[in-house]
Amino acid sequence: MLDINLIRDDSQFVKDALIKRNMETIVVDELIELDVHRRNFLQEVETLKADRNRVSKEIAKSKDQSEREEKIASMRVVGDHIAELDNKVREVETQLSDLISGVPNIPDEITPLGKDESENVVIRTVGEIPKFDFEPKTHWDMGPALGLINFEQGVKITGSRFYVLSGAGARLQRALIAYMLDLHIKQGYLEKYTPFMVKADTLYAAGQLPKFIDNLYHDIEEDYWMVPTAEVPLTGLHMNDFIGEDELPIRYTAYTPCFRREKMSAGRDVRGIKRGHQFDKVEMYIFSHPDESNKELEKMLADAEETVKLLGLPYRIIQLCTGDLGFNARVTYDIEVWSAGCKEWLEVSSVSNVGDFQARRANIKYRPDDKSKPQLVHTLNGSGLGLPRTLIAVMENYQQADGSIVVPEVLHPWMGGIDLIR
Repeated sequence: MLDINLIRDDSQFVKDALIKRNMETIVVDELIELDVHRRNFLQEVETLKADRNRVSKEIAKSKDQSEREEKIASMRVVGDHIAELDNKVREVETQLSDLISGVPNIPDEITPLGKDESENVVIRTVGEIPKFDFEPKTHWDMGPALGLINFEQGVKITGSRFYVLSGAGARLQRALIAYMLDLHIKQGYLEKYTPFMVKADTLYAAGQLPKFIDNLYHDIEEDYWMVPTAEVPLTGLHMNDFIGEDELPIRYTAYTPCFRREKMSAGRDVRGIKRGHQFDKVEMYIFSHPDESNKELEKMLADAEETVKLLGLPYRIIQLCTGDLGFNARVTYDIEVWSAGCKEWLEVSSVSNVGDFQARRANIKYRPDDKSKPQLVHTLNGSGLGLPRTLIAVMENYQQADGSIVVPEVLHPWMGGIDLIR
């Protein structure tokens, strides 16, 4: 969430940021108008309360009964007016909060301008796209043939966009998750196992509510929400906390299944397991000192890149332009891996510096060592990596002419002696 002081003091800066995101700027004027109303109401309330306090002292000192009664009666009217204004303040503050909660973060200066994903910038490509002396198969053909993926059972027990992994397929997925977690621990992250359901306040703190309410699964009876990413509960770990400056940075990693109401475009990703309502992901998350968050972004990107590199997958790093930047992010780098059967690049990681955007919503601050005023931390998040697209890339890039799949060496410790799936 943006600072209302920023909107008030430099509205043109905020408008320029929204223009970069190809968004309307009228919301800025609406916020300023609401803020003016709120401050006017507050000023009027404070004036009335000061008058009431003054008159209350006069009443206490007065010995004239009729004068006391007259002033007491007038203060009842003032009290009613104060209550009315207090209600107006609450109404305006609710409107202000709802409106400002829908305004995205300010893009960083290093984020390239662009209208949409077609103008994202490829930073570098690493590794050679594999060449085969046979026509490589897609995972939706390989998976069922090897007994690794069963689409019919997923539809049978739940519905479309669900599937069942079996045998070596399920084990390969589990091996990838364990490999990622163990690698991130070596990279300096503390593993967390968090609830897969959270309350609405946690989603709001992470910037998911109210913006993405239509994409979330909600248990109305208990008012629990299924997590769309581990970023949400990891943000919530320090809601309303004061962190010592010497404790920063705090780096976490966590695995969760992720639940999202994917709005499928007609004809896009309709086959296979690239896009679904439930998927697994390992997340990296950092609470950083504001002066160090850019350096932490570089670290997180390097850590995600190492995760892909050790799997031996060809990949490329893409910097998102302003028109494709996520709601919370100031700057984002995506990692895409090549998928030999699908013949396309698949995003497996998105690494972002969010600045103080989430911390303001979640009220997460650090106490400077010099005991000066507490400041908001910066937060960063990154996939390390997302499944099932990593699973797809492993299956399709490591396939053999006879239909088998070579298991990447880095995954052998978790595969129970399986180095070739056939």
